[in-house]
Amino acid sequence: MARYLLRRLAFLVVSLALASVVLFTLLRLLPGDPANALTAVGASPEQIAAARHSIGSDRPLPEQFTHWIGQLASGDLGTSFVSSLPVGSEIGARLDVTVPLTLGAFVLALLIAVPTGFVAAYKRRTWYGALLNGVSQLGIAIPVFWLGMILIQVFALNAGWLPSGGFPQEGWGDPAEAVRALALPVVTIALVMSASLIRYVRSAALDVLGSDYLRTSRALGSSFGRAMWRHGLRNAAVPVISILGIELASTLLGAVVVESVYALPGLGSLLATGISQHDYPYIQGVLFVSTLAVLLIGFVADLVQRIIDPRLRGRLSGGTR
Repeated sequence: MARYLLRRLAFLVVSLALASVVLFTLLRLLPGDPANALTAVGASPEQIAAARHSIGSDRPLPEQFTHWIGQLASGDLGTSFVSSLPVGSEIGARLDVTVPLTLGAFVLALLIAVPTGFVAAYKRRTWYGALLNGVSQLGIAIPVFWLGMILIQVFALNAGWLPSGGFPQEGWGDPAEAVRALALPVVTIALVMSASLIRYVRSAALDVLGSDYLRTSRALGSSFGRAMWRHGLRNAAVPVISILGIELASTLLGAVVVESVYALPGLGSLLATGISQHDYPYIQGVLFVSTLAVLLIGFVADLVQRIIDPRLRGRLSGGTR
């Protein structure tokens, strides 16, 4: 296991380094000059050249990349070209919105998908089992932004129960208002995520329900609930965990869309601001942090799989099961 952890950590570092190279290169290939955001309309060539010199965009690309990597190595994400604010502190402030939004939606999606997927599998031959399966298929096809607008219309504009967008200026200093502001965005993401998760949970549950070890346990006198608890849940969880890692990562990245729909000051709005102003430090910082989060989520999901499945641990040590 120690060798596996070292190998996975090395893979994570290499992947992050390659992602940094790709990110830096692609940003410099995009049209537009970040110096234009620092100068007025109709600025002279001398003023534009001075702006480029002040932000370092006139230096050779290898020198710019080396400078950026050196900053990352010291834990510094750079300084915004436009606002002159530290990118790290700005991202940290935006994570106060994005992280609760992502984790809240993830937990709610699990609470919906796990029991629903199991019922859809166990009652697959009944009309409501088929109905649950059909609803999950329909939910996958619904665009998250469209669902967000529907929920805003119903629960915010018509009923007036929840705010239609925005986030309290004092942030989590007023927890009740912060929770109310995130309620509809969380439900929006959770409903779309749970639709796809139900399918995976149903498929994993069907494999367990038709397994020989479950029938053997029942034949030896165990009740259905006890047999599922002792033998079924762990085996059903192994394939689902990898999907959960992917879903959590995609939820973090997809929160950009939902934050735009609900006008939330999260990473999505910071990324949009950076793109509109060609503010490379903002764009690089947000995408680097997002990439790091995705890689860490995949690492944790892979590790949890090996902890709960002894067959994978045996494979790591070179043994056979």
